[in-house]
Amino acid sequence: MHHTSRPFGAVSPEPAEGGAAGPVSAALRIMTSEEGVAQARAFTQDTLRDWSLDHRGDDAALVVTELAANAVVHAVPQAPADHAEVWLGLSRGSDHLMLAVSDPGATPPVYAPHGTFALEEHGRGLFIVDALSEEWGWTPCPPAGKTVWARLSTSSSLLP
Repeated sequence: MHHTSRPFGAVSPEPAEGGAAGPVSAALRIMTSEEGVAQARAFTQDTLRDWSLDHRGDDAALVVTELAANAVVHAVPQAPADHAEVWLGLSRGSDHLMLAVSDPGATPPVYAPHGTFALEEHGRGLFIVDALSEEWGWTPCPPAGKTVWARLSTSSSLLP
């Protein structure tokens, strides 16, 4: 895991591949419930389909599910009621896709390898994120909160 100050990016149209204009980012306020996590998953798959990246939809949706679930389960209960917002951001580049979930929690995500995690009910989410992403990390969002992000390749195959 990396702790970096990677900017998520602004929401603005810019020429896509082939010169066609189109959005390069999308955002969704996630309801702080199981339904919100399911909504984030569907939003991710729909957005990637619109961006002609549906070949990355399953992996991206799984990463978003884990990041959103972590935010809802761990960060929201500790936040004051008037600051309990969770946001999903998707951003595409020419060769990568950035997935980011911002939450009100100040506690960094915990990625602690241990031998029996496969048998445990909780604690596997960041292992999944790590396995499916090229890179992931988190960035504090002063005055409170953080953004946990993951970068995925947009290529159809990871093989040469």
